[in-house]
Amino acid sequence: MITVQKNVTAMVGNHAVAYAVKQAKPQVLAVFPITPQTTMLEKLAEYIDNGELKAELIKVEGEHSALAAVYGAAVAGARVFTATSSQGLLYMTEMIYWVGGERVPIVNAVATRALAEPWSIWDDHEDFFSKRDASWIMMMAENVQDAYDMTLQAFRISEDKRVILPVMMGFDGFILTHTMERLEILDDETVEKFLPPREFNLIDFNDPVNVGPIAAPDDYMKIKYEAMKAMEGSKEVIEEISKEYERISGRKQYGLIECYECEDADYVFVTAGAWTGDAREAVRRLRNEGKKVGLLKLRVIRPFPKERIKEALKGVQGVVVFDREYSYGYGGILANEIKSAIYNTGIEVMSVIAGIGGKDVRPLHFQKVMEDALNGKKFEERWLND
Repeated sequence: MITVQKNVTAMVGNHAVAYAVKQAKPQVLAVFPITPQTTMLEKLAEYIDNGELKAELIKVEGEHSALAAVYGAAVAGARVFTATSSQGLLYMTEMIYWVGGERVPIVNAVATRALAEPWSIWDDHEDFFSKRDASWIMMMAENVQDAYDMTLQAFRISEDKRVILPVMMGFDGFILTHTMERLEILDDETVEKFLPPREFNLIDFNDPVNVGPIAAPDDYMKIKYEAMKAMEGSKEVIEEISKEYERISGRKQYGLIECYECEDADYVFVTAGAWTGDAREAVRRLRNEGKKVGLLKLRVIRPFPKERIKEALKGVQGVVVFDREYSYGYGGILANEIKSAIYNTGIEVMSVIAGIGGKDVRPLHFQKVMEDALNGKKFEERWLND
């Protein structure tokens, strides 16, 4: 039996991620300040200044340069980190595809925030989900503890030789970045065992080659095929690393998805991100009223865990999917991906669009929508504008 020493503190989300990064010991960081991520950068700079983190923090003029800088360092063999939000993530877009296409191990923390126009500093997930086809593994945190745990796991996953893909960890702007919550942190020695120094380079310095050349069509297709296999194979690696992290932390970890009260549920919420906590509270209230409802939390968006989802929803009559992002002209992104995952199972999928641009969503909103579904007020798509 493993005895886990629990170190309990309290931190806001930005500082929890920064603390995890400090423990991961990257050699190179490049982060451009943008609300609501800026205080993470400030904390990392503080760690470097006082000698707690021995790393090079490169000063850059924007997010494109930030990702370009750590991209080069990662190719050269360094463990690296960057972070951004909203328009900053859009500004990174060209480099996002370079990094994903070349399968460079990088961790990028994205404090989710609405996209302009109109200009907004409040939370939604449209920035994060806009990168879902860029060959990055994508994880989403429910709370500050998730943000800390996922950051450490992201480094392990990204650098695993069976994967070698960049990882994007999304956590809700202001809702998590600036909210202080109870946090259990690992001691540095435990983290060092879990996350030893990176042991491989993408370049052999004794026999160097150019990285990033033009690929002929046949080679291009092969490269993309290998990335597809690595992404699919990462599902098993994510689950494996999650179980290892559970052993060393003493906290339950769920890998790709988490199911809450799903076993006998007739209807289930599907969520990703911070408002999962609100959905969880709505499930508790409805269960207290004798209603058989549950919650499926997506911890990983890419690779999309369709097999796990289909298994978890077996026997369910319907699902209510909450999207904090939208594909205009198509619909809720998660709702449509859930429909695809459970196609031809007979499970009804209802799509709820809410929280866009930071509009408040509370447990009562989840509860009211589920009560409508249970009472036969079915819908294909519903926007919570009121």
